[in-house]
Amino acid sequence: MLFMPIIYPFTAIVGQNRMTRALILNAVDIRIGGVLIRGERGTAKSTAARSLAALLPAVNIVDGCRFGCNPEHSASWCTECRERAQPEGLLPSKEGPIPFINLPVSATEDRVVGTLDIEKAIQKGERHFEAGVLASANRGLLYIDEVNLLDDHVVDVLLDSAAMGMNIVEREGISFSHPARFILVGTMNPEEGDLRPQLLDRFALSVDIVGIRGARERVAIMERHLAFEEDPSAFHAAWQEKEEELSKRISHAQDLLSQVTYSSRDLLSIAALTSSLNVDGHRADLVILKTARAQAAFDGRTAINDMDIALAAELALPHRVNSTPFGQAGMTPTQLQERIEEVREQAIAEEESREKSEGEGSEEKKT
Repeated sequence: MLFMPIIYPFTAIVGQNRMTRALILNAVDIRIGGVLIRGERGTAKSTAARSLAALLPAVNIVDGCRFGCNPEHSASWCTECRERAQPEGLLPSKEGPIPFINLPVSATEDRVVGTLDIEKAIQKGERHFEAGVLASANRGLLYIDEVNLLDDHVVDVLLDSAAMGMNIVEREGISFSHPARFILVGTMNPEEGDLRPQLLDRFALSVDIVGIRGARERVAIMERHLAFEEDPSAFHAAWQEKEEELSKRISHAQDLLSQVTYSSRDLLSIAALTSSLNVDGHRADLVILKTARAQAAFDGRTAINDMDIALAAELALPHRVNSTPFGQAGMTPTQLQERIEEVREQAIAEEESREKSEGEGSEEKKT
């Protein structure tokens, strides 16, 4: 029987609320696009990623599928499931745990996307697809420690797959596709070098963390870790109720997410905020909207508000506006909410002024 190590409880992590919130929101909506956690060593980065995966509710998968396909979403099935479904119709399903995949820094593109199964090719003369890391991580959590040391091309491939939700392989006479939708968590120590700006921007959310300075919180960290090392089972049992409570809350938020609405006023707030901060491109706007919806669902609401947008912006903007006062000093969610209200009112006034000017111009043409 395979021994499964006991994972440190997610709810037992002391402080680092911004990091845990970013991870939870990605669990609520896997389409947000992952999170990059930047900070010094020993700040619970890897512990948080691993414990989140252990906390998440089990998923329904196609029985016998090596890619963990969702039996309810046939449009995203892998090539093998589509071939099986033609004669069999509906495919059998079962519950499976959320996979946690740790990608080594030395990983190559073939190891990530998959390639020709050389052994079968030599022994049987048949072409078969050998699944890579993306297949193992589907519907789970893909963790990359020291992501800044990973080859840029491999990071590019990972981010492409995370954005598309599919891995399509066309090489060495193989044509194969399978779903590759996962929570992407990258961690790094900025002292060892940063990511290129193009790759940095493609991580949806970013959190910069430092060691906790409060003496009482540092004592709590020591006490909890010593208790966990002494008796992992007893420590986990003591936190089981809180773990189950958070797991149920995430599951409820996942179900509620599709019902969360937003208004034209909310879109204007997001656009006015990113425009006022000179954010390049439009990825940040979409990320803020998705994250705000996940925040509202996690709070049990079916409509987003300014605070949801502010909390989302706090996670989506730091790595995109480092040259602005926001990036240098940071803003609290309350300050961001005030900024949102200010820029939205300004945008509304400018829009009304433009419409009035255009209306007067058309009247002059008529006369």
